[in-house]
Amino acid sequence: MLFVWLRLPAARTPAPPVPSGADLKLDDLAPYVTPNSDFYRIDTALIVPQLNPQDWSLEVRGLVDEPFTLTWDELMELPMEEHYVTLSCVSNAVGGDLVGNALWLGYPIRALLERAKPRAGADMVLSRSDDGFGAGTPLEVLQDPDRQSLLAIGMNGEPLPEEHGFPARLVVPGLYGYVSATKWVTSLEVTTFDADQGYWTPRGWSALGPIKIGSRIDVPRLSTAVSAGAVTVAGVAWAQHTGISKVEVRADGGDWITAELAETVGPDTWRQWHVSIELEAGYRSLAVRATDSDGQVQTETKAPPAPDGASGWQTISINVD
Repeated sequence: MLFVWLRLPAARTPAPPVPSGADLKLDDLAPYVTPNSDFYRIDTALIVPQLNPQDWSLEVRGLVDEPFTLTWDELMELPMEEHYVTLSCVSNAVGGDLVGNALWLGYPIRALLERAKPRAGADMVLSRSDDGFGAGTPLEVLQDPDRQSLLAIGMNGEPLPEEHGFPARLVVPGLYGYVSATKWVTSLEVTTFDADQGYWTPRGWSALGPIKIGSRIDVPRLSTAVSAGAVTVAGVAWAQHTGISKVEVRADGGDWITAELAETVGPDTWRQWHVSIELEAGYRSLAVRATDSDGQVQTETKAPPAPDGASGWQTISINVD
């Protein structure tokens, strides 16, 4: 980190404490909060931008009545909020690790938009990065009072790491990063989907990018020796901004068994889960599926990441001794 002297302001609205039962602390199971050093990184920057916050500013412009530019010092005077939010990359394959959960500190994007006063007919915010990347985010998502979209400056109690967007980035629950998670952000342009598009849309990716329900088996690992009998199966599941209500596991295509869900801070984060399944010796398959809080079951239909996110149930094969 170039600017080790930087101290984050205290959150005016702190995040609720993580419940003691949110992290099962099982070997090989992803922790409830992903350490900064382990958080996935996907972006278009060939060289990580190194910005001095004293030279940084955010321009809010476009189809607005009151455009303005926000400096770093002005941002530091605004009332900050903390929220736990799980982010996922649209490139994440079924069962992949391009997903993580962190505590973010920042200022609500909807408040910035309220100050700018978007005009009637606007439906998209094009956020641009110092490195030229652009993401088109639905205006109504960023204005949603129930969705904690942030201009984030902190990650897990520290200033944003340079590779994760220092000095400021966007964090938007429920949308894949390619349409929302602009790092090293320097401008927000209120516009329309008809007039503008982000970096990935003209390259064949969907314009809206809502995150699909996902679930993953972390335990047992394929390389772990498994003995016949009661086997612990555990993992994580996510349905950002909706929440997970149920996770089920089955062995060898048999009946679905409902797993026990760990606690969670709220619907914008993933949930750990675990279940004990009796397995006989031999090669066995395990499959997982999740149900969100609206009752929607994760689809079995397999789809690749392009153009709007992978889908399907993760199935793994293990050798039981």
